[in-house]
Amino acid sequence: MRLRNVKGAREAMAESSFVIQNPEQYKGKWKEVFQNQNPIHIEVGMGKGKFITTLAQQNPNVNYIGIEKYSSVLIRALEKREKIEGNNLYFLRFDAENITDIFGKEEVDRIYLNFSDPWPKDRHAKRRLTSKEYFARYDQILAKKGQVEFKTDNQELFTFSLESVKEAGWYLEMSTRDYHNSPYIEGNVMTEYEEKFSSIGNPICKLIAKR
Repeated sequence: MRLRNVKGAREAMAESSFVIQNPEQYKGKWKEVFQNQNPIHIEVGMGKGKFITTLAQQNPNVNYIGIEKYSSVLIRALEKREKIEGNNLYFLRFDAENITDIFGKEEVDRIYLNFSDPWPKDRHAKRRLTSKEYFARYDQILAKKGQVEFKTDNQELFTFSLESVKEAGWYLEMSTRDYHNSPYIEGNVMTEYEEKFSSIGNPICKLIAKR
């Protein structure tokens, strides 16, 4: 899918106090950025930011970092961020392939992956955010009792993800192919894609993986 370029997006990223520049320099020091000892939750590929901005408002005692590599998408999340109060949410324009360059060992308590790019061609499997290669990266930054939460409406990607969890040596805390009609739905925060796909009848899949 071709993303429409948003004029001024990169400049807005550079000027915003909510977007962390040069995040590599904060590896192992993110609690200093937030100036507290609260747990850190990250969303990789946060899109327009509805999910993570909602969580940040609901949970002021949790620190949130949203990661998105496209300025034209991140600018929409930034617009939402500017309308809410609180100092527990920052954004990064960054490619998650290099996520171990910006977070230290056990620095992250939870990782959210929502409606990630399915990369449907087999030769691109390693690029999927739920591949065993990515789970190896998450293993380096996630706290011992931390978890990865993944939602999608793509059944093929969900099957791949279930297999990847096992291949990576992790285990499933929960999984369902019909999340909205499951006993796990309480407290769910929907993303923009989740609202769109569920409104047309697509069942939403979810898993929680731990080590």
